[in-house]
Amino acid sequence: MSLPFLTALSETELRGAGIPAPWSFGYADKVRYGEIDMLHHVNNGVYLKWFENLRVRYFVERGIWTADGNQPKVVVRNAGLHFRTEVKLGHDYILTARTTKMGQSSFTMEYGVWVNGQLTTTGDAVLVAIDDKGQKCAVPDTAKEVFRRYDGAVQV
Repeated sequence: MSLPFLTALSETELRGAGIPAPWSFGYADKVRYGEIDMLHHVNNGVYLKWFENLRVRYFVERGIWTADGNQPKVVVRNAGLHFRTEVKLGHDYILTARTTKMGQSSFTMEYGVWVNGQLTTTGDAVLVAIDDKGQKCAVPDTAKEVFRRYDGAVQV
C-alpha cells in the first residue's frame, strides 16, 4: 500500500484503494504484533480500540471537536462487530467511518476495515450525547450538519 499511514485519506485516495462511496473518511495503518492473538489474526477486542480511535479522529478532522475545547460529550450506548475475513499480522488496512442515522440525543456510526479493497470487518455503534451532569442531551446542530454533509446521515 502506498498510502500515508495515520493520516486522513481523501475521497480520491479511498476510491483508488477500492473503497466505494459513500465512505468518505478513513485512514491507513498496519497490523502490529501486539494486536494479534494466538490464532495469528487480529484480536477481537482490538477492533473496538481501532474504532474508538477512528471515531475520535473523525470528530477532530470533521471539526466536531475543536481546539477551543468545544467538545460535545458522547458515550457509547452499544457497539457491534461483524467479522467477514480474518486480518493478520503485517496486513496493511484502511479503517473507515461514517454516521448513518441521527436522533434527538443519539446517532449511529458504521465502521469498516478494508484489506486490499476487500471489506473484512464491519462495526456499528450507537452514541448518546450527554451534558456535564451525565444526562442525555440534544446532539449539537453543528454535529448533525457535519453528519449530513459528509455522510448523508438521515434524521430518524
